[in-house]
Amino acid sequence: MAIQSSFKNMTLCLFSVCLICSALLAVVYAVTAEPIEAAAQAKTNNSIAAVVPSFDGTPEKAEIEVGGKKYNYYAVSKDGHPVGYAIESSAVGFSGPVVIMVGITAEGVIYNTSVLSQSETPGLGAKCVEPDFADQFKNLDPAVKVLKVEKDGGDIEAITASTITSRAYCAAVETAMNVYRSIVAKPDAAAVPEAAPAAETAPASADEDSNQ
Repeated sequence: MAIQSSFKNMTLCLFSVCLICSALLAVVYAVTAEPIEAAAQAKTNNSIAAVVPSFDGTPEKAEIEVGGKKYNYYAVSKDGHPVGYAIESSAVGFSGPVVIMVGITAEGVIYNTSVLSQSETPGLGAKCVEPDFADQFKNLDPAVKVLKVEKDGGDIEAITASTITSRAYCAAVETAMNVYRSIVAKPDAAAVPEAAPAAETAPASADEDSNQ
């Protein structure tokens, strides 16, 4: 009987501990969920403001399907006239997705870009956030310049020893351009099933990015 009683006590004790831990986790989530969401929204708002021309009012969030994939974008206007779009886009880099916000003016010129998240190698691919690389996309007109790295026949100078990351960044910007074209083609459409597919990152040779 003593063994049976001890086993029951241990079971009840373990159940109580699990119940208390679950309750504490629920409380922590309830307390932190709103601040975390507010911080994420503030980061998004800052990214929008950094990549589009000055605007008034609140960015209008929308979603569109391009090439079978859904994309979030934000339309901004000034004095009642559209001035551009901030489009979330991504491509796979050396260590994982490179997620960026691309600002495109109403005329189809890339106003600016901003990295939302990346896990590239510090000192190499992670330099995609630095002005020396990212500023190449400021005020870039895709009708004049090619959104590829120079070794692929484009006009973008790749980050030294980080061709894969550079290609991914270019691919993400090109994807955003495809999304923009779909938006302006059907500005009121919730989905564009026949739109151009997202750009793919060009394959790298075996000896590229060997330092990453």
